[in-house]
Amino acid sequence: MDRADFLKIKLLILDVDGVLTDGGIIVHADGTESKRFHVMDGHRIRMWQRAGGIAAILSGRQTAATEMRARQLEIEHVLQGCTEKLPAFEELLKTVGLDPSQVAYVGDDVIDIPLVRRAGFGAAVANAAEELKRYAQYVTSRRGGQGAVAEIIEYLLKQSGRWDQAMERYLI
Repeated sequence: MDRADFLKIKLLILDVDGVLTDGGIIVHADGTESKRFHVMDGHRIRMWQRAGGIAAILSGRQTAATEMRARQLEIEHVLQGCTEKLPAFEELLKTVGLDPSQVAYVGDDVIDIPLVRRAGFGAAVANAAEELKRYAQYVTSRRGGQGAVAEIIEYLLKQSGRWDQAMERYLI
C-alpha cells in the first residue's frame, strides 16, 4: 500500500479477546468477567480518533467489561456477540457509509480471516493463529493485550503521514 491508500483508511475495527486483551478471561463466582486492557492501546485509540479516524469493536463474545472499556474510550460502534463476524462487518460499513478499502481490521484467530481478507488493511497480532497471519498485511511485534493495537495505530498514522501531527500536542 502507498500513502494514498493509508490515507483512505477511516475506520479501525478491533477484535477484543486476544487483541485488546491478552485473551485470558477471569470468570468470577457470580458469573461476571474481568478483562485486562493495555493503557497504551487506549491512548493510541484516542490519538486515532483525534486524527479523524473512527474506532469500532467487533467481538464474538458479549461482556460488560468490553462495553465499559468502549464507553471509556468513546468508541461509538460496539458490536458484540457476533459469532459470524462478516455480516456484522458489512452492516457496520453500511452504518458508517464506508467501503472495505477504507477499513483496517485487527484480529487474532481464524474467525477473523474473512475480515482481514475483506478489509483494505488487515492485521494480526504477534500471538495470532498462524492461519490468520498468512492473510494479514501486517503482523505486530507486540502480543495482543500488550500494546499491539498501539503498534497498529502508530503504523497506520505513520504510513499515512499523520503521525507528526498526532504527536504535536506532546511536543510543545
